[in-house]
This record gives sequence, C-alpha cells and structure tokens, in this order.
Amino acid sequence: MVRSPSKPLTLEAFLKLPETQPVSEYINGQIISKPMPQGKHSSIQTEFSTTVNLALKRSRIARAFSELRCTFGGVSIVPDVSVFIWERISRDDNGEVANIFPHAPDWTIEILSPGQSQTKVTKNILHCISFGTEMGWLIDPAEKTVFVYLQDNKILVFDRGEQRLPAPSFATEIELNIKGLFGWLLD
Repeated sequence: MVRSPSKPLTLEAFLKLPETQPVSEYINGQIISKPMPQGKHSSIQTEFSTTVNLALKRSRIARAFSELRCTFGGVSIVPDVSVFIWERISRDDNGEVANIFPHAPDWTIEILSPGQSQTKVTKNILHCISFGTEMGWLIDPAEKTVFVYLQDNKILVFDRGEQRLPAPSFATEIELNIKGLFGWLLD
C-alpha cells in the first residue's frame, strides 16, 4: 500500500513517525507499507540469517540483520535481510550495535511475498547497488528462483536445484544451492 500525504513528507519527518506494523518504507516522498511476511517468506528469512551468522559472525567477518531499517541516498528501506561486513556495522558510543544504520548494506536480500511488487523490490535492490552494495538477491519462493544483482549491472538467474548461488567476496564460506535454499521450506 502506498500512502501519499497531501503535503509532501520529507525523509526527516518520516523518520520521526512511529514505526508501523507491517513496516513502512520511504521511497520518492511516499510511504510504502511492506506486506506482512507469511510462512515461506519467514522460513527462508530466518534460515538465511542464521546461515550467514553461523558462517560469518563468530569470526567477525559480517553479520546478518533481519528487517533492519537502512536510511541512505534519500530513502529509508527495510530489506528482509541486510548483511554488513563487520567494520561497517553501525555502533553507538558504547560499542554496541546502533539503532540507526545510515548506509546501504553490503549484501541485501529480499524475499518476494504473495502480492508484493517485484518491480518495487527490484528497485530497492538496485538503489542499494548504486550506493555500494556488493550483491543483492531477490528470492521468489513461488517460482523457486533467485535473481542475483551485481555491481556491474549484471543480473543472474538461478532456478535449478544444484546451481550454487554466488555470495559476495566477503562471504565465500557460504555455500548454498537452490535445492538447499528452498529445502528450508520442507524442514
């Protein structure tokens, strides 16, 4: 759902609004509600975040965050999973993870929900790429397909069981194929 206020809303004004459920994003002066995650979406999101964190967090290479608001380049979006290399994780004065992340993730992952616009989600991924994100994934559970967006504007499509999915340069420890990713829906 898109809400256009009668008077244009600035990004700063949007960020002062209380959080909503489902979460809203700010894109091109509009407030856009994300659909509430359903079972397939939630299963993939949880398993993916866990897989990334088990492989990369202990050695302080990177960390995955679910539903983290990222505000940069005039937008405020909430990717399903945002992965930040360790040195780029926003921290507060105590060294703890900060509440505000004012930059693009290093790896952005979106999981298409029923009724969600693939075009809108793709635009979010491409916005991230244009602000330094190394790689973006769009996972489509209904089609059992993963679209991989790279910095050189190349898009790769993965839809066969044994196809190994590429990971960003900092995440070479993650070995995942289509069968394994969508196998999470069976567990």
